[in-house]
Amino acid sequence: MSQQPQPYYLRAGATATRLNNVIGRLARHGISLMGSAEMSVRGRTSGRMQRIPVNPHSYEGAQYLVSARGHSQWVRNMRAAGGGELRVGRRTRVFTAVEIGDDAQKARILRAYLKRWGWEVNQYFQGVTAKSTDAELLAACPDHPVFRITFES
Repeated sequence: MSQQPQPYYLRAGATATRLNNVIGRLARHGISLMGSAEMSVRGRTSGRMQRIPVNPHSYEGAQYLVSARGHSQWVRNMRAAGGGELRVGRRTRVFTAVEIGDDAQKARILRAYLKRWGWEVNQYFQGVTAKSTDAELLAACPDHPVFRITFES
């Protein structure tokens, strides 16, 4: 019996964890670094809200969350919860989330995300950049979950 390969996930090291804590703390206090926000999503086993800084991404009039590090804990929690909250300072926006399939649309979203955030996240994309071919971006799609988010009014 062959074993299924593990989904791509690059766990944050100590330095990245400390940096995430600082960025999250700044967002909680109203300071957004280049559009960053703190996301809260309900933990799938604990039931407690888990917080992590994210870079919400606008593309063709819609909002997305991209997991540069792959199938992380927040991705697994989002799949179970179906939504969460984005916060910058006192402004908290509740959203629902739908995961995007691995297709040409997702590849276009990833390309636009890498154009905007590549300076920060290229290292997690295993050589794929905004200048990669369509085929290379499409091949990277399964490793980087993308959620379309819709804010509640």
